[in-house]
Amino acid sequence: MPNATRTRGSAPPALAPTAAARATRLTAEGPRSLLLAALLTVLAVCGGDAAARVFPFGPRHRAVNDLANQFVPFHAHLWDLLRGRADGGLLLDWQAGWGTSFLPDYGTYVSSPFAPLVALFPRGDIEYAVYGITVLKTAVAAVAMTYLLRRLGPGTWWWASALGASYALCGWSLAEGTYNPMWLDGLIAFPLLCLVGEWVREGRRPLLGPLVVAVCWVANFYTAYMATLGAALVLLVRLLTTRAGTADAAGDAAAGSATGAAAGSAAGAAGEVSSAGGGGGDRAGRGDGGRLGTGARPAAVRTLLRAGLTTGIGIALAAPVLIPVLLGTRHAHPGLVREFDPAPATDVLARLLPVTYSFSTPAAFVSTAVLLLVAALLFRREVPGRERWLWAGLCAAVLASMQWGPTHLLWHAFATPNGSPYRQTFVLSGVLVLTAWTGFAHGRPDRRALLGGATVVAALSLGALPSPFLTSWALVLTAAGLAAVAGALLLPRRGRYGVLAALLVVGTVVGQAAVTTAYADRERLVRLDDYPPWGAGQQRRADALAAADGWPAYRTDSGLPRVAGNDPLLLGGQGAAYYSSHTPAVLTGTLTALGGGWTSRGRNLLSLDNPVTDALFGVGARWRDGTVVRSGPSAPPLPLVTVRPPGPAPAYGRSPFRNQELLLGARVYEAPGAGGACRVGTEVFLWAPDATGPARLGSYETRLLGGRPKRLAALTSLGVQQREGTRPRVPPGGRAEIACLDHDRLRAAVAGLRSRAATRIDVRDDGLTATLPPGATGTAVVAAPRIAGWRCEGGKAGAYGGLLAVDVRPGTTTVSCRFRPPGLRAGQAAGAAGALLLAASLWLGAARRRRAEGPVPLSP
Repeated sequence: MPNATRTRGSAPPALAPTAAARATRLTAEGPRSLLLAALLTVLAVCGGDAAARVFPFGPRHRAVNDLANQFVPFHAHLWDLLRGRADGGLLLDWQAGWGTSFLPDYGTYVSSPFAPLVALFPRGDIEYAVYGITVLKTAVAAVAMTYLLRRLGPGTWWWASALGASYALCGWSLAEGTYNPMWLDGLIAFPLLCLVGEWVREGRRPLLGPLVVAVCWVANFYTAYMATLGAALVLLVRLLTTRAGTADAAGDAAAGSATGAAAGSAAGAAGEVSSAGGGGGDRAGRGDGGRLGTGARPAAVRTLLRAGLTTGIGIALAAPVLIPVLLGTRHAHPGLVREFDPAPATDVLARLLPVTYSFSTPAAFVSTAVLLLVAALLFRREVPGRERWLWAGLCAAVLASMQWGPTHLLWHAFATPNGSPYRQTFVLSGVLVLTAWTGFAHGRPDRRALLGGATVVAALSLGALPSPFLTSWALVLTAAGLAAVAGALLLPRRGRYGVLAALLVVGTVVGQAAVTTAYADRERLVRLDDYPPWGAGQQRRADALAAADGWPAYRTDSGLPRVAGNDPLLLGGQGAAYYSSHTPAVLTGTLTALGGGWTSRGRNLLSLDNPVTDALFGVGARWRDGTVVRSGPSAPPLPLVTVRPPGPAPAYGRSPFRNQELLLGARVYEAPGAGGACRVGTEVFLWAPDATGPARLGSYETRLLGGRPKRLAALTSLGVQQREGTRPRVPPGGRAEIACLDHDRLRAAVAGLRSRAATRIDVRDDGLTATLPPGATGTAVVAAPRIAGWRCEGGKAGAYGGLLAVDVRPGTTTVSCRFRPPGLRAGQAAGAAGALLLAASLWLGAARRRRAEGPVPLSP
């Protein structure tokens, strides 16, 4: 049968892979290297935690910083959603912050494909579930990198496992990712996006590529953004170092582009690719580096355009989650604005070594095996010069970009993080591992290259000596690792020597990572804020709150002392406490005006224990002093919706006591009398937002923790005035105000509002409907913050003292409000456009292939 011919300008046919590419793909499908990488990773992480006697292997807990404040509570809330036990749904969360948008939090904290696995655990074991997911993500990152390495070129299978595990066990993963488990999705995303780049380079997987991009961006957009930048740099280097680099290159080079080095090392492939202008076999040995010829340059440009299109389609498919997340950040209370301060060079060098820890330097450790192979690559003359220097240059460029202000901002989406300023470090680790693997396509390094590489690693270690972060264990393990890996590379490949070599390398990777894990576990507990772990006391509190729950008739507040920043999500109830990157500015402002307290510069809101605000926000039960306390007769909770008389909305001032009265519509506080003492029988409240220390009234004592800009102490009760003339003692620090609450006045004010409250309220996962009393006019006020996204029927949605409000015209009997997160509709439109663009690209690709193949001749 005659062969089909191509006309000038037509698309190239889909050609069969070369022998080298077929061999590479076949070996990549072998499961043993992937399983070994996962096993090594789990062994190192769990072994290090066990050595440090950290949960779940010992008495030391893991509940530090955002792990306790955000990740565990949000996973607990996801458990409730999946099991149908949450108050609210994917769009609206009725439990935290008196009612907040949940979709941005979902897209930031629990949109990972691994997060739903929490539903397989009992809710009381939520910390076990989060730990298990953390270890699983780390192991999957090792598997993904191992697969990518086998896909890029030939090499011993267990070496691929060791290097894949080294990537997953990098210092960034062990020191930072382990207590920020949402970032570990970025650790997985980097090798996956590099794999997408390979598919694009070869003109393969046009459907799977955009879908992988979409999953990576949905899982955690923040680190996926960094991983995308890193994968783009890797693709650029691959195009510059492999001539058979694109699907548009002429001849068999297009289909055989799994790796130019693989083609060069396969004798059978040399003849196939040489006539096509991409031959790798004989020219690779001459060290010409596989530079792109004139005809290949347009093909490389087309590859980059295809990569951009693939990435754009994938991000568009993720837009229904991404755009609400981005707009949620725009409406959030502003965090700390910091100027980037690059770390000293000696500290950066120290963090390349095992067993170091610091919050403000790049956790760049990736096993000594990787460092030795990267350094040895510089001395390997058999590797083409362009390949050596481009990969080494990429490592240097990524490291340098982490230390320069403009590129630092580029890595972090143009905003310096409030916490660790080196969150992109995992990309450097990935690039180092890819560079280390590059040399294996040309065999193992010889003695000269190993000596040169060992000298470079030793020089880097010596350069780190002035750093305060360098430990004696770091130097000992680095030296031992150098000796072990160099010895393994010099041993014969077969028989018992091959087994010994594998044990030396694997032992170096696992040993260094395990000790680094144990060291980081200990240091975190010393240096970071820690919180009580889940235990019998927290379970008893959660059970008591569940038994008292009466939502939506009234709210149940998780109360004080707090367990974490999101106690309503973790323990249950519907309170004011809330901590997120998306804490709405209007919520922080309203709570602050009413006397609420916060930490984390206004993003971590605390429960407000006050009879006036409890009545206003319908809190009928709260945890206090080790038990659930019901609201007293002086301040029974109001329904979620009340109607206020016609008139202007309250304008808050400096005094939280006056602001509460404005929202309540009645005077209920008295000023202290002569000498600063309250009238006997009134309840004494103190507001000293910047004070730190004990406050007393008689025998009662409470402790304040304030001091802006980091913290704000909430107004607090000092108890009922028992004796005339007893004055409260206030700790020094800023302004202080004392007010005396008259419970009889509060009771009368609440009764007046109750007479104008909704008679029926139906709460939904995306809003509510309230039936108003006959003849109601004025303003219907919902005891929920007026965050962006509310739409109401029967009147225009507005704000009343920071709360959701609707103008009620004569004859109005019901008010119905629906919440849609800002950006959801635009995200859905972008997602639909991405799906259409993906379908169009697939159809055009299929049409091009049909035209290239031409008509099929009939059999005689």
